[in-house]
Amino acid sequence: MYPNSAPNGPAAAGAAPLLSVRNLVKEFPIRSSGLIRKQVGVVQAVSDISFDISAGETLGLVGESGCGKSTTSRAVLHLQPATSGRVVFDGVDLATVGKGGLRRLRRDMQLVFQDPFASLDPRITVNEIIAEPLRIHGLYGDKSGGQKKVSDLMATVGLKPEHGNRYPHEFSGGQRQRIGIARALALRPKLLVLDEPVSALDVSIQAGVINLLEELQDELGLAYLFVAHDLSVVRHIADRVAVMYLGKIVEIGPRDELFDRPEHPYTQALISAIPIPDPRRERSRERILLQGDVPSPANPPSGCRFRTRCPKFLTLTAAEQQKCIHEEPALVGRGPGGMPTTQDAVHKAACHYAETLQVL
Repeated sequence: MYPNSAPNGPAAAGAAPLLSVRNLVKEFPIRSSGLIRKQVGVVQAVSDISFDISAGETLGLVGESGCGKSTTSRAVLHLQPATSGRVVFDGVDLATVGKGGLRRLRRDMQLVFQDPFASLDPRITVNEIIAEPLRIHGLYGDKSGGQKKVSDLMATVGLKPEHGNRYPHEFSGGQRQRIGIARALALRPKLLVLDEPVSALDVSIQAGVINLLEELQDELGLAYLFVAHDLSVVRHIADRVAVMYLGKIVEIGPRDELFDRPEHPYTQALISAIPIPDPRRERSRERILLQGDVPSPANPPSGCRFRTRCPKFLTLTAAEQQKCIHEEPALVGRGPGGMPTTQDAVHKAACHYAETLQVL
C-alpha cells in the first residue's frame, strides 16, 4: 500500500483536472491491396472528442464495439499517438515531452488490460510479473526490499503472497485480473486506464473485481478511465459517464443524471436495454430498438452520425431531418425549455432535438 495521494470523488470546483483531453482525433490509414499498398483513405476511429478527469474521479466511457473506446484509451496513454488534439496529464502536454519525459509520466498513468488470460506472460512467475515495472523504473531495490513490495502488492489486491512463485495458468480468471491490477499499482500511479477490465470474466467474479477497484480508489485516491460496454457495471462504479458512437462522444454527464434522464436517443436506447430484475417493471417498460448496423467509420454519415439508426429521426419534419442530414450537432448543455446553452453544463448531449426521456 502507499499513502493516499488524492481525495476520492471529483476534485473541488476550480481545481485543475488530472487528465484533460481536447479535440482528440485518431486516424488510421486505409491502404490498397497489392504490392505497393498506397494509402487510399483514412478511418477516423476517434473524432474530435474532449473530456476531463479529476483526481480521485471515475469517468466511464461506454458504447458499442468499434465506437472508439479502446482507441481513446490508448491515445490517452500515448501508446498510439493522436493524429491531432491535446492530451494533458498532470499539467504536461504529452505531445511536448520526449521519450524520457513520457517514461517518467507513465509511472503515474497505468493500464489494466481487458483479457487477463492474454496480458500476463505465461513463462514467468507472478512475483516476476509484478516486479517487472519496478525493475524497469529502478524502484525494485535490493532483493528483500523488492520482494516485500511485491508481497505487499499481492496482499493489497487480495492474493496470498506465498502464491507468488506460481505461474499465471495456476490462477483463476478473477485472480489473474487481480495480478494485472497489482502490476499496474506497482509504480504508485495517479490514473488507471481500465480497458474493459471485467468483460472477460464470469458475472459471478466481476463483482469482486469491481469492489476491489472501489476499495483501492478509496484508499489510494486513484482516478479511473473505465472503458466498458456493460452499462450495469459502469453505473455501479462511475462518477460521470461519457457515451461514444462512431468515434464521437454523444452524451456526457453525472452518472445518476445521465441514467435517470438521458437526452440523446442513442443513450436512451442503450439504457432501455439494461435488464431489470423485477419482472413486472421489465414487462411494462418501453424498449427502444435500433434498426440497421453501425455505419463504417471510413464513411460515416453526414451531419448527425446517428441519424441512420435514430428512432426519433423518422418522427421529425422534413426541415428538421435536413438539419440532421447536413449539420453535425454540437455537444452542448440544455437550458430552460430544452434550448442549447453556451454556459458551462455538467450534462451535455450532441443532438439537435435532445430531450429528456424517463427510462424505467
